[in-house]
Amino acid sequence: MEWIILLVTGAIIGWLAGFVMGGRYGLIGDIIIGIVGSMLGKWLFADQLGIGGAAAAGSFSLTGIAFGVLGAVVLIFLLRLIAGKR
Repeated sequence: MEWIILLVTGAIIGWLAGFVMGGRYGLIGDIIIGIVGSMLGKWLFADQLGIGGAAAAGSFSLTGIAFGVLGAVVLIFLLRLIAGKR
């Protein structure tokens, strides 16, 4: 059951980040971006900057989704910076 929640949350976060950044990545791409972006968001905002609510990044809550989306937006920005915008 936890895997299903992980996949659904990752898909929502990836889709929202793609919407914000203006990209389409497909279902699998959204899930990957959502999961990796959530890990990046937790690391960046909770571990490095010490924002307490960011520890929930990637969880199925409003705060978790918000910090997950922020992390996924940072991830997409970095990937575009490295690869060059298409």
